[in-house]
Amino acid sequence: MRILFLVYHGFSEVSGISKKIHYQVKGLRENGHDVRLCYYDFAKNGHCCRFIDGQVLKDYGKGKLAGIRQRLSYNCIYDYCIRENIEFVYARCFQNANPWLIQFFRKLKKAGIHAVTEIPTYPYDAEFVGFPFMTRLNLKIDQLFRRQLYAQMDAIVTFSDAQEIFGQRTINISNGVDFDSIPLHQPSANSHQPSAIHLIGVAEVHYWHGYDRLIAGLGEYYSQLPTANGQRQEVYFHIVGGVGPSEMYDSMHAPGFHELMETYQIQDKVIFHGQLFGDALTDVFDQSQFAIGSLARHRSGITNIKTLKNREYAARGIPFIYSEQDCDFDQQPYVLKAPADESPIDIGKILDFIGNNHMAPGDIRKTVMSLAWKNQMQMVLDAII
Repeated sequence: MRILFLVYHGFSEVSGISKKIHYQVKGLRENGHDVRLCYYDFAKNGHCCRFIDGQVLKDYGKGKLAGIRQRLSYNCIYDYCIRENIEFVYARCFQNANPWLIQFFRKLKKAGIHAVTEIPTYPYDAEFVGFPFMTRLNLKIDQLFRRQLYAQMDAIVTFSDAQEIFGQRTINISNGVDFDSIPLHQPSANSHQPSAIHLIGVAEVHYWHGYDRLIAGLGEYYSQLPTANGQRQEVYFHIVGGVGPSEMYDSMHAPGFHELMETYQIQDKVIFHGQLFGDALTDVFDQSQFAIGSLARHRSGITNIKTLKNREYAARGIPFIYSEQDCDFDQQPYVLKAPADESPIDIGKILDFIGNNHMAPGDIRKTVMSLAWKNQMQMVLDAII
């Protein structure tokens, strides 16, 4: 099948979203499909361009007008689909519903070309609270037109349990895993009787990750009296990924990380690594015994979600904690569930869990082999064609 994978933005080597999109394309190709990747980015000469697999499809020029033109002009993509006999368009939601995009998908439908849009996070409106005015204005435009937009499609792809979104039926899949890119966890030699416990959280940190709850839990743990023998196991929290000022200081949703660390005097217990990749990331994982998933999806109004991070942790073979509902993991023995509220995370429970969990990394990884992107993306096609 000839497939166009449509993205409304460009890519970054350090972006988890960019990597995920390339893994999805790879999964479709592994199933034998002819997949072309269409995206919007800047050319080397600074021009705003629409690309397909690295080749310029449409040059919009420079400046603000060029940016506006690309949001209004989709004829070049439609013409390409007709010319290349594209049979299926898989688009990724960018909260950009508008009359011109509606017209584009209406023409695809009239031409007999199947189409779906993946909505990575649903519901998503609450995620924009506190964002800049123009971002919130774009969301308002999206809210006006999204039902009309999705009426032109065959379905919406979602990682939630929703059976209908914006009046359109859904295809429920899980975030997938590219096992070729994720090494198996290799715990350090003293991991069964470590002198210190190391926790790792990997994310471009937002308020819904709830890392403030973990930091507050660390503070409560260290403020307790030592045990009878005067000893307390050292616990460290490694945060890998970008942390913006909105989370570090004066968060509108919860105490900022800096404030919490100062209050509890645990500045040396929380380590900020910034973005790490490859061997540098693996080294921090191998030092760690336990991983931290999202702890506050309830802040953005989400109850059920199948996050990419949970699957990546499981693919590495490291036990982890999260607070949302995720049917792929809720009953797994290597998962600790946190309450979906604002309470500090109980570090004692994590330590007890680590002490009682002896599942080997390879055995954890085996539980998610069915979540390979090859399988998840084929599920979409099976539901459409």
